Amino acid sequence: MSKVVVLAEKPSVGRDLARVLHCNRKENGYFEGDRHIVTWALGHLVTLADPEIYDEKYKTWKLEDLPMLPPQLKLVIIKQTGKQFHTVKAQLARKDVSEIVIATDAGREGELVARWIIEKANVNKPIKRLWISSVTDKAIKEGFSKLRPGKEYENLYASAVARAEVDWLVGINATRALTCKYNAQLSCGRVQTPTLAIIAAREEEIKTFKPREFYGITANGANNLKLMWQDKKTKNTRTFDKESCEKLLATVKNKNAEVIEVDKAYKKKFSPSLYDLTELQRDGNRLFGYSPKETTSIMQRLYENYKVLTYPRTDSRYISTDIVDTLKDRVKACAVGPYSKMAAAILRKPIKGNSSFVDNSKVSDHHAIIPTEQMPMLSSMNDMERKIYDLVVKRFLAALYPPFEYEQITLKAQIGSEFFVATGKTILAQGWKEVYEHAIEEEDGKEDMVEQLLPSIQKGDVLPISSVVLTKGETKPPAPFNEGTLLSAMENPVRYMSNESEALKKTIGETGGLGTVATRADVIEKLFNSFLIEKNGKNIFITAKGKQLLSLVPEELKSPALTAQWEQKLGYISKGSLNKNLFINDMKKYAQAVVTDIKNSQDKFRHDNLTRTKCPECGKFMLEVNGKKGKMLVCQDRECGHRKNLSILTNARCSTCHKKLELRGEGEGQIFVCSCGYREKLSAFNERKKKESTKSSKGEVAKFLREQKQADDGPFNSAMAEALSKLQLK
Repeated sequence: MSKVVVLAEKPSVGRDLARVLHCNRKENGYFEGDRHIVTWALGHLVTLADPEIYDEKYKTWKLEDLPMLPPQLKLVIIKQTGKQFHTVKAQLARKDVSEIVIATDAGREGELVARWIIEKANVNKPIKRLWISSVTDKAIKEGFSKLRPGKEYENLYASAVARAEVDWLVGINATRALTCKYNAQLSCGRVQTPTLAIIAAREEEIKTFKPREFYGITANGANNLKLMWQDKKTKNTRTFDKESCEKLLATVKNKNAEVIEVDKAYKKKFSPSLYDLTELQRDGNRLFGYSPKETTSIMQRLYENYKVLTYPRTDSRYISTDIVDTLKDRVKACAVGPYSKMAAAILRKPIKGNSSFVDNSKVSDHHAIIPTEQMPMLSSMNDMERKIYDLVVKRFLAALYPPFEYEQITLKAQIGSEFFVATGKTILAQGWKEVYEHAIEEEDGKEDMVEQLLPSIQKGDVLPISSVVLTKGETKPPAPFNEGTLLSAMENPVRYMSNESEALKKTIGETGGLGTVATRADVIEKLFNSFLIEKNGKNIFITAKGKQLLSLVPEELKSPALTAQWEQKLGYISKGSLNKNLFINDMKKYAQAVVTDIKNSQDKFRHDNLTRTKCPECGKFMLEVNGKKGKMLVCQDRECGHRKNLSILTNARCSTCHKKLELRGEGEGQIFVCSCGYREKLSAFNERKKKESTKSSKGEVAKFLREQKQADDGPFNSAMAEALSKLQLK
């Protein structure tokens, strides 16, 4: 009887697939059953060859050898995971295997992981595709009952190959050209360089910003009523003309207000859209200070290990109609602990989808991130996992709640010949807002008008005014980027483009901006690791090295337009409307032009962070750089690459201002330093923490017992509870 090889992307997913498919015999690197053999990659097992594979001379970086444009890029086995590749190859090549099921992540990169392995193994057997958005037993069984022909995904594979090869051709050639030309560790790429340019543009915007004072008039009435002056023509409540505002103020003093209009409108607002990965990364950063990379890693564990959330790398904030029938089971699954009352309220009535979160046209490869039908064990999650899980579950439950309903009241009054307005809101039904304990930041932004509790007022009423005052404020520059807001800018970089046509800007909006949901976090990390950007508190700033790099790279490589055009063409390839080889050949010409441009440049690069500390490896002076997690010394010689940490930004908190402490020094001389001036030796800090820990242990036991009582998420060990109770009473 012939068998089917199932190729997963990671061992953990392989184990789940093997269990569901009854592959109970464990071998070295795979599981086997009567019908299936389940094996796995370890991420990529195969990659594009380094330049020296094509010619030995490329081992040494020389400007005269560029550009490197091999006629056909080759695949090589990654040495570190070569053993697993040969295990997979052996299973694929078995004579009793008649079919292959690709079960890697359902997306462009997952397709590439599997197809490259199959191509390098030189195996030509029928292929089918498992395409699922969660790895619960139920999802796996349903997926295997609906396997799709591999041919349906050949264009997706072609698109993935084109992306990888073009990044190699442009990225490696441009990086080597810059590095050789200026004898400095300089890297660039089609996503990271325009992202760097966006950060530079924001800094320039802040630097050149000139604040302007604006003015308004507020009339104060009885019962704390505040009426704001409104321009008759523009409807604005502020003006930059102080003189005219003061003249208006004089005309309305010592006069009462006559109500000329009371407008009451019933309104309802649906909950915020479900999460895609970028929105979740933004909230993880805004609320908890997690980097996009950390949020992605947490999400991957919740998806892959806990199996309580669906596929993370999605760019959709909607679900498709076929998911609606599963919503009841998903709500039941997350009806534990703090979510039980909310879930019960939803389950009292039939669950129906509506256009606020169900839309087939807005779902491509994967729907929004939502809970699976698997009940979570909340107590098994760490604090970071609980926080991200909490965000997703509450956003999901909120979408199933009724809308927030209110009556919007707009009051218009006249004082003298000027108009004044006030707005108020009467809440009719909290709806989805019951899910959230605290107010959340709504997507439509803040309103100019301050809402207030308005008294019962009718048209024609005369309101006594106790005072009218001139108010003033000042326009503020845009805030520096943090990791969350930088993600937003990468997702929609159009506002940072001045020279491109409107058609091209529209293209960028349609293609999703810079990078993809799966790659943006990695791009930001790479910019930090290359010392092109640095952090000051939560804010991101471009380094002197980053500024110089932007002055050295070709203009086109800095523009989001290049990435947008590439992504658009990659989309055409995935749909079968553009030949992969035509696109790659065009990009070879572009890589050649970039190298020529760099070679002919007359610009100079100068290190402005050179120290007098010599590298212990090569003797050259080292550079002081601000890494993401502290300061370090880096050898200026790219071929040496020696690094040494000067300080590490820790999670320890200052006892004075509660900011994160920096750990400096070595050995017994290590010391914690805070930006507020606080200093404490590591040994003294550890001793103090030890004493505090002893004092708080009883409190922690009590807290643990309370949490276990609240979290109705599985059986609790009563014997352990009894023992802990006794400990608490001692």
